[in-house]
Amino acid sequence: MSEPAYIQDIGGYEGKTVTVQGWVADKTDKGKLQFLRVRDGTGVIQATLFQKAVPPEAFDLAKHVAQESSVVVTGEVRKEPRAPGGYELSVSDMHAVQLARGEFPITPKEHGIEFLMQNRHLWLRSSRQHAILRIRATIIRAIRNWLDDNGFLLVDTPILTPAAVEGTTTLFETDFYGEPAFLTQSGQLYNEANAMAFGKVYCFGPTFRAEKSKTRRHLSEFWMVEPEWAFGTLDDYMNVAEQMVSYVVQTVLQERATELKALERDTTFLEKIVPPFPRISYDEAVEIIRARGDANFKWGDDFGAPDETLISEQFDRPVFVHHYPTDMKAFYMAPDPIRPAVCLSADLLAPEGYGEVIGGGQRSDNLEYLEAQLLKHNLPRAPYEWYLDLRKYGSVPHCGFGLGVERTVAWICKLDHVRETIAFPRMLEKIMQ
Repeated sequence: MSEPAYIQDIGGYEGKTVTVQGWVADKTDKGKLQFLRVRDGTGVIQATLFQKAVPPEAFDLAKHVAQESSVVVTGEVRKEPRAPGGYELSVSDMHAVQLARGEFPITPKEHGIEFLMQNRHLWLRSSRQHAILRIRATIIRAIRNWLDDNGFLLVDTPILTPAAVEGTTTLFETDFYGEPAFLTQSGQLYNEANAMAFGKVYCFGPTFRAEKSKTRRHLSEFWMVEPEWAFGTLDDYMNVAEQMVSYVVQTVLQERATELKALERDTTFLEKIVPPFPRISYDEAVEIIRARGDANFKWGDDFGAPDETLISEQFDRPVFVHHYPTDMKAFYMAPDPIRPAVCLSADLLAPEGYGEVIGGGQRSDNLEYLEAQLLKHNLPRAPYEWYLDLRKYGSVPHCGFGLGVERTVAWICKLDHVRETIAFPRMLEKIMQ
């Protein structure tokens, strides 16, 4: 009798006969010897069939089976250093669950990105996409583990909201029983209410921005983790963020070495991601840009991708840029009490040209200031009355940040575009599946 086994655990079955259920990823015909590469979602194993060692129908199936046919393969697990994963299956029997109908659209030849995105549902089966999405899963688990282990409580926030968080021009509007509602840009405002109830909280879910941008860093739907906590300052936020990011990177290095190698990722850059991270002010960042890039860069302008790259190139690990001009940031950001023209905000720029992966800071706890900010930003008061209540009943200094999962995956994997960082990306004017 054979035992069912997952390929990721195959090393524990050496010398035993097991059954693997999966799909034919590739095959090599050597006449009386057939080599199949079988994947089951957890890994890939070489299945070797000798004509004399298997039933005739099993050998005939191996000889003619098409790529991505689903199969059940039984055999003895043997150590084989030349095989993928270091083990092979010496097959004693094999049968098909479903034979693929026609040639699989994605072959080893070069395909254009447009073709691959149109066939995203099939492209996910490739080894490269497996590596990326397994790393993504590890990143998400590491984020949750760090927050859970450091006293943060997961409190879910709404996806449908009545008002903007990050600006009214990037809202996706929908109908909510005859009233306008919007897909959330961030869970932050609700998280502030949660923090006033529970102290240290975080939310983790999809967010939406209707930015008409086609850059390699933008998606219309992306996932974000947003910690928020009471009695926290700008420095507290930067301390927490650098600890969490370092933990995430080191976890990926420890647990996903195989996947990083498959992506040909140079891990020497990632090994340097340990606290403390350098911290520079917006003023200092402007001077870097003026000295090394655009001599005419104006104070008060936002950084574009080339500017962020230029700044991050000066450091060997992520860098915080803090105290941005108040007018650049969202209405809720607390102004510096000594210099109100700048606010208690900071962005974390990833190295190697990957730009902002975290944005956050200290929120204003002043009722009158927020009331004035709503007027200044032409925001209606009614949808924010509940938010203003937080400043009426036990207001305290508090802070938080948002980390974009897709940008973080792109940086750690060193990908050219965020479209590969999620199974089914939502990009400008593209919903393919």
